[in-house]
Amino acid sequence: MADRDRDRGQQYQLYPQQQQQQRYEGGLKNILPQKGPTASQVIAIVTLLPVSGTLLALAGITLAGSLIGLAVATPVFLIFSPVLVPAAILIAGAVTAFLTSGAFGLTGLSSLSWVLNSFRQATGREPLDYAKRRVQEATAQVGDKTRQAGETIKAKGQEGGREAGPTVGAGAGRPA
Repeated sequence: MADRDRDRGQQYQLYPQQQQQQRYEGGLKNILPQKGPTASQVIAIVTLLPVSGTLLALAGITLAGSLIGLAVATPVFLIFSPVLVPAAILIAGAVTAFLTSGAFGLTGLSSLSWVLNSFRQATGREPLDYAKRRVQEATAQVGDKTRQAGETIKAKGQEGGREAGPTVGAGAGRPA
């Protein structure tokens, strides 16, 4: 059995000789491109080289200027640090308070908008129309109750007048 495995291992090759010969027949010419760069590629490279070189030089000058400015400003920062640090803390606190105030205001407005929209969806009416209708209903209800109370008072007044008899006139209050 070991002989069979050994024989099979010798039979299989990773790259057979025929494929290797066919693959590299052309030599170096097949590996390199047949054509050179196009005119537009050459123009792009010619224009981009000076532009990129100029930008790289400007980046270097900016870095050098930043380092020189930092070297000059460091002693000034150290001398004025007792004033600058509290000022920076104060400014940071003011900015934080301003942004927090804006965030709270925005949250309040969005909450109010959400409540109004949910109210509109629940009632199917606008809140002002709903409030007007409720005020009109309440006014009509108060008017009805007032009219009923007036009628009740008038009815009781008429009943009381009949029982007591006529109080105004010529024989009122005299025995007959």
